[in-house]
Amino acid sequence: FFCLFSRSSAKLVAPLGCLVSRQKHTLPDLPYDYAALEPHINAEIMQLHHSKHHATYVNNLNVAEEKYKEALAKGDVTTQVSLQPALKFNGGGHINHSIFWTNLSPNGGGEPKGELMEAIKRDFGSFANFKEKLTAVSVGVQGSGWGWLGYNKEQGRLQIAACANQDPLQGTTGLIPLLGIDVWEHAYYLQYKNVRPDYLKAIWNVINWENVSSRYATCKK
Repeated sequence: FFCLFSRSSAKLVAPLGCLVSRQKHTLPDLPYDYAALEPHINAEIMQLHHSKHHATYVNNLNVAEEKYKEALAKGDVTTQVSLQPALKFNGGGHINHSIFWTNLSPNGGGEPKGELMEAIKRDFGSFANFKEKLTAVSVGVQGSGWGWLGYNKEQGRLQIAACANQDPLQGTTGLIPLLGIDVWEHAYYLQYKNVRPDYLKAIWNVINWENVSSRYATCKK
C-alpha cells in the first residue's frame, strides 16, 4: 500500500490516501483456454465459473475490504465485526478458485511422481486409496463446498478435509492447501446435472500433479 499526500494535510489525508490507493484484488487469468479441459469440463462451465463466479467473489471482496478499512479508520468495531462473514466468504472464494485453476491442466491426469507420491503412499497406503478417500469426502459435502488435500505442517503429513461453502482451508483448519476440488453445483451442473460422482470421476483426468507437487515441495521448506 502507498499514500500520496501533502505535508500541510498529512495527518488528515494520509489515512484516506491509504484507503483510496490500496491495491485491489484482481481476477487471475486462466493458464489455459476455457475449452482446454474438454471433454472432462466443458468450455461453457469454465467460462461462467471463471469470468462470472470467481469475478463476483473478487468484486465483492474488494467492496467488503473497502468498507472494513473505512470502519477501521473510524474505530467502528461493530461494522468491522459485521463484515467478517463477507470477508470470509468472498475472500475464501477468491483464494480457493485461484488455487483451483492451477490445480487443473489439459495435460493433467495420471498419477503424481516423486516426493508427493511417496507421501501419498505413506499417509494413505496407496494412490488408489487416496483417490477413493478424497472422492468420497468430496461427494459427501452437503450442499456447497470443497474437498481438499492439505498438508499438516505440525504433524508433517498429508490430510484430507472438506470445507463448507467458500471457507478457505488454511484459514479454517490450519492445513496448507495442495489440491482443491470445487463441488459447488456451478462447477459441474451444466454438464453433469446433479450427478456429482460423475463430475468427480472426470476431474481426475485433468488434475495438474506438477502444480500439486510444487505446492507440496514449497510448504515443506
